[in-house]
Amino acid sequence: MSTGNSQHLSDQVREAAAWVAGRARSVRIEEGRIEAYAATLQPPTHRPDPETELTDGDREARTAFVICLDAINFGSGWWPTIRKRPGRSGYFTVAAGLTDRFRAAGPWTAAELGQLDAAAIALVLDQDPTHPLMADFAAALRDVGAHVEDDHDGSFVAVLDSAAGSAPTLADLLAGWRAFADVSIYEEREVPFFKRAQIAAADIARAGLAELRDLDRLTAFADNLVPHVLRVDGVLRLDPALTARIEAGELLVHGSPEEVELRAAAVHSIELLTAARAAAGQPLIPAEIDAALWTRGRGGRYKAVPRPRSRNTAY
Repeated sequence: MSTGNSQHLSDQVREAAAWVAGRARSVRIEEGRIEAYAATLQPPTHRPDPETELTDGDREARTAFVICLDAINFGSGWWPTIRKRPGRSGYFTVAAGLTDRFRAAGPWTAAELGQLDAAAIALVLDQDPTHPLMADFAAALRDVGAHVEDDHDGSFVAVLDSAAGSAPTLADLLAGWRAFADVSIYEEREVPFFKRAQIAAADIARAGLAELRDLDRLTAFADNLVPHVLRVDGVLRLDPALTARIEAGELLVHGSPEEVELRAAAVHSIELLTAARAAAGQPLIPAEIDAALWTRGRGGRYKAVPRPRSRNTAY
């Protein structure tokens, strides 16, 4: 359970998401469905996949893997345009490429990350080096290398140790890196999401790389798949014009009101689902509900319906 009273970025995300959800014009939470829907959620189970996760190696290598993967855990708007591995989604294609590289050659050092370019990361991921994502991935990994080198003496484990066992503190630290930037503007107010900074903290804990407290203080990890699942399942109701645009395959502009509303409504919905589970005596924390919905979204029912897509470096 949570300890301490200091405010972390996750608390700011939670507050801002509720604020946006209360003002949203294109996305509405069907609060009358929350209690029944919460009861359908199953606690997530995780079975490590050695093809897409570095399950071997020492703590330094495995920590480097998680931080590097989450630094480039974006690009969902581009997934239809990349070369995918057989049977793998865009995310798992990237994860598998990174896993192969770490297993074959070991982790990049912080100094090596600082020299990465688009061609180098494209070779690792078996992609066209001119694809826009490759330059974005390389820039993110160079930023990671610079912070690990300059702030943590080149040690990825030192990044974890500096968080002193706190998941929100680790997310706060990563959120200060350009590689993990994720703040939008809505009605002239900054709306932080920090999807990847928060999920990195959760992934570190899930991989057993650090015992992190206060995981329940992290929010959901606002992307495009979780709001899609909530829409298909009737928890989110979209303006018909927005639904039509999404189902026609139109890309949403990152930072546009409707795109911010989708992400914020998903985060706030999961807060409501968390409260409903707690009231029923079957608690799940937001990260667990997020994982359950993300896994659900890999099913055929959800893949059959076009999901919202936006090309950005947030998710």
